[in-house]
Parts: sequence; structure tokens; C-alpha cells
Amino acid sequence: MAATLDVISGARLELGIGAGWNELESSAYGIELGTPGQRSDRFEEACEVLIGLLSRETTTVKGSYYQLTDARSGTKPLQQPHPPICIGGSGHKRTLRTAARFAQHWNFDGGTCEQFRQARDVLYQHCADIGRDPAQILLSSQVRFTGDAAQTAAAAAAFGAAGAELAIVYLPPPHTPAVLEPLASALSQLP
Repeated sequence: MAATLDVISGARLELGIGAGWNELESSAYGIELGTPGQRSDRFEEACEVLIGLLSRETTTVKGSYYQLTDARSGTKPLQQPHPPICIGGSGHKRTLRTAARFAQHWNFDGGTCEQFRQARDVLYQHCADIGRDPAQILLSSQVRFTGDAAQTAAAAAAFGAAGAELAIVYLPPPHTPAVLEPLASALSQLP
């Protein structure tokens, strides 16, 4: 489905994936969420499977959660070797290590600029440990709209000064179109 979506979107797909956290949502679909360690193990294997199916002719994975033997995916994405993978989260031991291995985009899922800098430095250390250039990973941060457009723009600018290349503004409910124009205006004035 991801490959097909990349094709029909004209190579505009970015896959945002994670280990999962929402127990209520998992239960509703009959999916066992598992412990944080199990979720991280399953997620790392899933990244190997996903990247393999999107970028290689055949994929073989002999994991604890996924077993594929010469599996094929007939449709290949337009973006090569595969659409960018965005991994969100800030867990220093597992999430950031997984992002260092597999992500083209890392999204800091909330917190202060100092927490962003600390997580960024951990990500960079994980990159160094595996010999990956951290410049290959786009850094973004979620910025919560507070109801004040100027304050939200200032928060986005602060994350930019800390190294974020992209701010993803979260609009809490209730969603009203009236907030968009002042927010866009405040953001457009950032350098």
C-alpha cells in the first residue's frame, strides 16, 4: 500500500511510523501492545521488513516477530531507495537508536528545547556509533499551538535555533479554521 501511495501521489509519501503506545487503540483492533521492550523489538524488525519490501527485489527476515523468505512486493515506490521514513519519539536507548539506523526524518514528540537538544545529541551519538552521517536525518519538533499565534511562532523559532529544521504545529481540539490565518501570518514572519 505504501508503494502504491507513493506512486499515485507522485513521490510525495513520507512514512511516519513508531513502536506504538495507545493501549485503548490496540485493544480495539485486537492487537497486543506488549511491553515497551517488546514494542521496540517488534518495531526494529518491522523497519527491516518495510525497507526491504520497498527497496529490494526480495526480502528475507528471520526475526522473533516477522519471518519472511524471499518475500516480494510487486509495486515499487517512485522514491528510491524508498520513501523517507519518519520516526517520532525521544527514548534515548531504543527509539533514537532505531531512528539512527532507519530514519530519514526524526520528529521530537514534545518537550522543551533543552530536552530536544539532549535527544538530538543522543541521536547523533547513535549515528556516530553506526557510522552514519546525522546530516542525512531531517530534524523536526512538534510545537503545540497555545492559542497565541505569536507565542507559537516564537516556540517554533526557538526549536529552529536548537537545530530543528521543521516545526510540526499541533492544533488541539476544538479545531477552528479561524486560527489558521493568524498562525500562518506569525509563522511567515520567521527568518
